[in-house]
Amino acid sequence: MTVLRLGTRGSQLALAQARLVAGRLEAVAPGTRVELVTIATAGDRDQSTPLAEGERPGWFTTAIQEALQRGDVDVAVHSLKDLPTRRPEGLVIAAVPLREDPRDALVSRAGQPLRALPPGAVVGTGSPRREAQLREIRPDLQVRPIRGNVETRLRKVRDGEYDAAVVALAGLRRLGLEAEAAEVFGFEEMLPAPGQGALAVECRAADEGVRQLLARIDDPQVRLAVTAERAFLAAIEGGCSYPAAAYAEHFGSTLKLHALIAPGGRIIRSKMGGPAETAAGLGRQLAAELLERAARGG
Repeated sequence: MTVLRLGTRGSQLALAQARLVAGRLEAVAPGTRVELVTIATAGDRDQSTPLAEGERPGWFTTAIQEALQRGDVDVAVHSLKDLPTRRPEGLVIAAVPLREDPRDALVSRAGQPLRALPPGAVVGTGSPRREAQLREIRPDLQVRPIRGNVETRLRKVRDGEYDAAVVALAGLRRLGLEAEAAEVFGFEEMLPAPGQGALAVECRAADEGVRQLLARIDDPQVRLAVTAERAFLAAIEGGCSYPAAAYAEHFGSTLKLHALIAPGGRIIRSKMGGPAETAAGLGRQLAAELLERAARGG
């Protein structure tokens, strides 16, 4: 019996995601047992600082990556949207498994969709990307920071601290809470964060056996899509605290990338298509277009 130690954050969502990966690994490699090792990150320990103010690259991932580099764990699982585009030395993203629905969802106290919320309703989000798009749809809303895991955010809405909150649909679905969504936003209304809904499975670059095992659960189409999205994010030098969004979808052999940036809250959108194998170049090219438009004033 081979034992594989898998590092993960300790939230219910992170553990659900880690169990999904563990199940896949045990299915493709009979005789392998995956043990979950929970690791507290800086973002887990600091629950008071608003995300847009305190978040820095690796806030939810660095502690896990350091444990992987030290050899405390053999594999690490992250929500891909939390993973900085700048890669740490000696680690590799060896698998990007199947992606959950990447759209955003609204949970509201009265079960109302966004446009039915009363004037001046208080909506919680820690994401400048979501805030900019919310304000475009409903300029009258009071958008306020919200912290905590998915269950905590739902409780804050139920308790009346917020009238509504925007969360990732993927998180609701992985926790069996999809029924809590009062509305699921279309991409034309709320473009998701790069990599949203996808998982990244890391290991040490030198661990060839582990890399080969993880390659068996990799999804090439998902990897190409998130490669375009993350190349876009890297090119604009954006992180989780920068108002940027990107989503790539396959149409046969063509990859179509939708993206936006919102400097100063002013949304600039565009889209671009190209051969799927040019995913990274597609992301960089679209980033250059949007940055040029921003420099010209839109």
